[in-house]
Amino acid sequence: MRCMSTRKPHVVCIPYPAQGHVTPMMMLAKLLHSHGFHITFVNTQYNHRRLLRSKALSSDDVLPDFRFESIPDGLPPSDKDTTQDIPSLCESIQNNALPPFLDLLRQLNEGSPPVSCVVSDGVMSFTLDAAKELGIPEVMFWTPSACGFMGYLHYKHLLERGLTPLKDESDITNGYLDVAVEWIPGLKNMRLKDLPTFIRTTDPDDIMLNYLNREAQRASMAKAIIMNTFDELEQPVLEAMAAMLPPIYTIGPLTLLSRRAPDSPLTSVRSNLWKEESGCLEWLHGRAPASVVHVNFGSITVMTNTQLVEFAWGLANCKYEFLWVIRPDLVKGDAAVLPEEFLEETKGRGLLASWCPQEAVLSHASIGCFLTHSGWNSTIESISNGVAMLSWPFFAEQQTNCRYACTEWGVGMEIDNDVKREEVEASIRELMGGEKGKEMRNKAAAWKERAVRATQPGGSSFLNLDRLVNEVLLL
Repeated sequence: MRCMSTRKPHVVCIPYPAQGHVTPMMMLAKLLHSHGFHITFVNTQYNHRRLLRSKALSSDDVLPDFRFESIPDGLPPSDKDTTQDIPSLCESIQNNALPPFLDLLRQLNEGSPPVSCVVSDGVMSFTLDAAKELGIPEVMFWTPSACGFMGYLHYKHLLERGLTPLKDESDITNGYLDVAVEWIPGLKNMRLKDLPTFIRTTDPDDIMLNYLNREAQRASMAKAIIMNTFDELEQPVLEAMAAMLPPIYTIGPLTLLSRRAPDSPLTSVRSNLWKEESGCLEWLHGRAPASVVHVNFGSITVMTNTQLVEFAWGLANCKYEFLWVIRPDLVKGDAAVLPEEFLEETKGRGLLASWCPQEAVLSHASIGCFLTHSGWNSTIESISNGVAMLSWPFFAEQQTNCRYACTEWGVGMEIDNDVKREEVEASIRELMGGEKGKEMRNKAAAWKERAVRATQPGGSSFLNLDRLVNEVLLL
């Protein structure tokens, strides 16, 4: 339904400045626009330049009721085309972002229509202070899974129980992280190692541990919480969370809900911070159904060149076709170097790309499995398209997502952090052609049906978006 007010309600959307946060916020902003809202989308200046460079945005994309603004992130100017250092970015945002955002809101309020609501990323809680000062309601969009978010909400209790910071670096490898955690409401079969990774520090002043603890505790200050999940997928944890937080609106998977939005001039507006290689989809068109392994470790994961080479030979030796996204900054401090023998061995059955339209790739009939870092966007997109996963989690709540994919949802297998080509080969062979893999693929197909049902008219997420609009954003 569209809002029929004479003066459009005006929502300011501000994501955390990393790819995995910009993408779902852009999908949400487009959905709200299709419901009749005037949108101002606020990036950092660094990311705004990257969106222009990647051709995700152009000057032709400016609509009178969907505008882009930018604020400084407080870090030294840079024209690099990489994800910024996350701890430095978090510290700088906390210390520097409030004044420019407050100035922007005041400036927007002088125009028409004035700002009626802020929809902020859950880890950009400085926006709460700006909204409060100007008397504007704020809704927070927490972009992780509900199970990952619940982990962050309990950082406070982990600190109080002395479970973090770690007493010694050796706790990371001596079995301490295998300790069962059975007291977090709604979470099942969890160990310390399955909780978001910022607890793995010996430093009580660790930037990320303290930043995420603070941001999670401030979530209760919002008018409502939005999550990119669906009720059936994470019901126990969502029910437990409902007792702790303002009203929660589950409106995922956003990729599926977005397909139901009417066509608009915003179709050409994208959110990719790297230039996408469209040839990926053309390459897939000639492949047999469920025959290709898609490999993408997201926008932040980094690895050593040794790890890269182990993945490469695992892919070569499994003999399946593959589409592998290798970001320019995937290898720590260096360019990715693949052996000539690998390139020769896989010629004709492997495609390497620097970035691709992932959701379109995962929805392609040729994709048989997904080797992923288990970021939440990748996980929910894989579930939405019925694709089983091989998981190599890197950091944050990716370990939590991996645990749930493997033990609760039955759609994934984990690859050891100390990756070996033999394990990669064997895992791909099992997932693509083994009995265990067949069972996981069947479960993935069943979860896809549930995800589709949640986003159809009358489905839980479809109704929750309408409720969010009418119960929160229009009041």
